[in-house]
Amino acid sequence: MRFGLFGGAQAPRTDSDPGRGFHEYIETCVEAERLGFYSTFLVEHHFSGVGQVSAPLDLLSWVAARTTSIRVGTAVLVLPWHDPVVLAERAATLDLLSHGRLDFGVGKGYRHSEFAGFCMPTEEADARFDESLAVILRAWSSDAPFSHEGRFWHYHEIAVEPPTCQKPHPPVWIAAGKPESVRSVAALGANLLLDQFASTEAIGERIALFEAECEARGRAFDPLEVAVARNLYVARDAADASAALVRQASIHDRMIERSRGPDGSRRSHIMAYADEAGATEAHALFGPPQEIVAGLHALHTVGVRYVLINATRPSMQRFAAEVMPAFAQDNSAFAQDN
Repeated sequence: MRFGLFGGAQAPRTDSDPGRGFHEYIETCVEAERLGFYSTFLVEHHFSGVGQVSAPLDLLSWVAARTTSIRVGTAVLVLPWHDPVVLAERAATLDLLSHGRLDFGVGKGYRHSEFAGFCMPTEEADARFDESLAVILRAWSSDAPFSHEGRFWHYHEIAVEPPTCQKPHPPVWIAAGKPESVRSVAALGANLLLDQFASTEAIGERIALFEAECEARGRAFDPLEVAVARNLYVARDAADASAALVRQASIHDRMIERSRGPDGSRRSHIMAYADEAGATEAHALFGPPQEIVAGLHALHTVGVRYVLINATRPSMQRFAAEVMPAFAQDNSAFAQDN
């Protein structure tokens, strides 16, 4: 199995050193590369009140400058909020500076607080996403000037610079969960990001659907083009794991409140878990190393080959030392049996 990181950092306005969290994130990524992690995927959020990352490409440029092999990804850039040509230029710049290590993860957005802050109707999210992605892909693939007259954006005879390092462009990753969304990702030729809350069984069903949709379109299915996020905590014992789950539940409660519309509307995937106590923690990998190995083994059985862990730095270190060796190619009966 391949392992990467997923998550963010914080720069609270109230902190005496608000940049500290960003620098800690960079140092974590430097260590992750040394420990053998393949990638790091960074979120984008706005107006959270706790200083969440709002400019992931900028922060990832520092990560790329401090590292040599770990891939730098976004999970996800919310396309409706950005001018697609400017975003294409900025992403291409990072791809060049990182020597082709950018993974371009994109999404439609889901937090009501963010759409409200940008004075943007959530009803426009789907259409803005579709138009923006089409413009970005054309910008990356067109050497000759082109024009675009769309519903939301207009450009006249532009040649977008710079070009990307990866050809025809950086891998595009799209977050999806509903069957129609998974089918759309396959149709676009993009890679699939699956959320941290779904059960192992649901993850297996989505991977099977994605594989079938790829093959139906003549696209070779590669299991490493599906990444599954998991909240993770390497615990000392059961009591330590339980306490960590309580802390995680509190974080999820705040996420739900930022996501919920004033009328109780539920655009976010996380809202599907909002009414059931413990649902957002039910499938987290929290426990001693042997339990986490078992959980990953179960994911492997349903087709998962690429896992992005959302973990504290100490848990990342313990995961690398006590869990990752069980999945090494030259190690263990697990590798031989699977």
